[in-house]
Amino acid sequence: MAALPTHLEPGSPYPLGAVSDGLGVNFAVFSQHAEKIELCLFDRGGKREAARLALPSFDGEIWHGYLPRAAPGLVYGYRAYGPYEPWNGHRFNPNKLLLDPYAKALAGRLRWTDALFGYRIHSRNTDLSFDRHDSAPAMVKAAVTEDNFDWHNDRPPNVPWADTIIYELHVRGFTELLESVSPRERGTFSALGDPQVIGYLKRLGVTAVELMPIHAFLQDRHLLDRKLTNYWGYNSLAYFAPEPRYLAEANPNEIRLAIRRLHAAGIEVILDVVYNHTCEGSELGPTLSWRGFDNAVYYRLCDDPRYIANDTGTGNTLDLTHARALQMVTDSLRYWAQSFHVDGFRFDLGSTLGRERWGFDPGAGFFDALRQDPVLSRLKLISEPWDVGPGGYQLGNHPPPFAEWNDRYRDTVRRYWRGDPDIRGEIAARLAGSADIFAPSGRRPSASINYVASHDGMTLSDLVSYENKHNDANGEDNRDGSQENFSSNWGVEGPTNDPAIMAVRERAMRSMLTMLFFSQGTPMLLAGDEFARSQMGNNNAYCQDNEISWLDWRKAESEAGKSLIAFTSRLIQLRKLSPTATASKYLHGEEGLLPALRDIDWLDERYIHLAPQDWSNREGRALVLRRAAKHAEGRIEITALMMNASDRPLPFQLPGPYSWRLLVDSADPGLAPRELKDSTYTVQDRAAVVIAAIVDAPQ
Repeated sequence: MAALPTHLEPGSPYPLGAVSDGLGVNFAVFSQHAEKIELCLFDRGGKREAARLALPSFDGEIWHGYLPRAAPGLVYGYRAYGPYEPWNGHRFNPNKLLLDPYAKALAGRLRWTDALFGYRIHSRNTDLSFDRHDSAPAMVKAAVTEDNFDWHNDRPPNVPWADTIIYELHVRGFTELLESVSPRERGTFSALGDPQVIGYLKRLGVTAVELMPIHAFLQDRHLLDRKLTNYWGYNSLAYFAPEPRYLAEANPNEIRLAIRRLHAAGIEVILDVVYNHTCEGSELGPTLSWRGFDNAVYYRLCDDPRYIANDTGTGNTLDLTHARALQMVTDSLRYWAQSFHVDGFRFDLGSTLGRERWGFDPGAGFFDALRQDPVLSRLKLISEPWDVGPGGYQLGNHPPPFAEWNDRYRDTVRRYWRGDPDIRGEIAARLAGSADIFAPSGRRPSASINYVASHDGMTLSDLVSYENKHNDANGEDNRDGSQENFSSNWGVEGPTNDPAIMAVRERAMRSMLTMLFFSQGTPMLLAGDEFARSQMGNNNAYCQDNEISWLDWRKAESEAGKSLIAFTSRLIQLRKLSPTATASKYLHGEEGLLPALRDIDWLDERYIHLAPQDWSNREGRALVLRRAAKHAEGRIEITALMMNASDRPLPFQLPGPYSWRLLVDSADPGLAPRELKDSTYTVQDRAAVVIAAIVDAPQ
């Protein structure tokens, strides 16, 4: 390290973080209750502490200082001095090196040791005790960065919501077993940005990739002790820094290059972000960053301020009712939007973010901050509308412009194709965009993120192969994960060579995919479901950084895999061409486009409109969704989705005096589109069929 000044000059309280101006670096960090903060400088390896310099200025709760001649690459951390009074919510301990909450790059790795805790681990007084061991040797550090990427006039695709098709993937698991990219790049952004990978996504037809958390995250001590790892990444350590394992060359420009290439292919990038909690856990967790800077501000405390509220089930909850905590979150979002050109965010446990002191509020400060922000309000914003706190289930209650993961869609589709009784009314509401859920807040059908499978739960293939979860590899005696998956094995638990069982499983998968892409709303496909990847029945693979979670691309190259990929891609292309599937408004059967033709109708297999008693028929498993919409050139497209969730084939009367063309039959994925001459069409058991007709609009 080159010789640096032995003291800091007064700096600027804005912006927060470590910012290089070419002549030096300005350091600024928030703490309302600290009495002194020291900047600690390290050698490039982060092993030797070379200097401790007290930040000389304190303005508006921001501690700051300027270090002349410092440059990008400088490795640093902080020590915060103040009261250690857990009973008052304060846990300052200058023996603990703290990671800058605004760190944009990490240096070294965290090594688990008892010195990381602010209290003596084995003390009878637990967290009321005080630990004097220096945590710096075991602590990950921050590194000063600079943004010098040339975007070459990168243009965001700005895909309209009505045309959006989301593909949820894990950066590591998506390419870790992909032999077409170099071994060094597998599992990284370099692989995600590989032209062959992007070409695959383009051919599949998706318009956005939703990446599971890429913020740097902590490897849980209890998982490492069990020889497991945190694979999903919902354990944030740094909200501005990328996870180092996802970079082949330890350079964040890998991410920027991948995003630029995805944009050039017309594909948007949405980040799954975790601002509801941090990796520090409960009051018994380690002191790594926020707890050491200002525990009483960053975290929501209980009535007894010694304890941290746990609305997230992870041990802590960020307190976004405090302006500085909210500022950190919005600054992080803007950083990823502006420095990395991401197109949107999916908020993990979104109900937590909208919970004020009195409970969940659509007018919460977090929502208001994003809705008025000139940068963030223009992006795609998606919420996971639940948490484990009081009143945590808030599906449909988020404000515009937020879209929401619709678990009622997920569960209803699964139950319908499993053959559950009394499902007609519910499945109709979900297919039509869930107006009962989203219309009251003035949102459009695209606000419903429709999905059959996501990272959290069984894959599509496992939904038709297992009736019970099989999470033994997680080391929790199969107690973890959802107890009810609304799945069916069709006679055999797990893999089978029985051709009849295999046929119904494959048919059910194709039927669920058909329903997904012909429903109103925004479809989301879990990566690998298009070639029937399996997690061997594990419905909570959060700790499985191995073949259980990684996509096995050999399956995609099998005949069955190629067939399902082709079928899925055709569904996506048909959706893009269909104005009835991508309608941006709710259809209520009120608009007459032709005599006896409304914008939406519900029929049974006899081509009879469903009467009230038909909707309440518990055993009614046949349904026809008929929709009509005008093409841009003025002609009218009529589509009919004919669904048979029973256990026997059913002849369906073709609805109306139209020239129908068969587009999709989930019982025969290789069937070429053709004109239908007969007045009926037999829909196989557990099958879905799509037909369409084009007629002239009245003058």
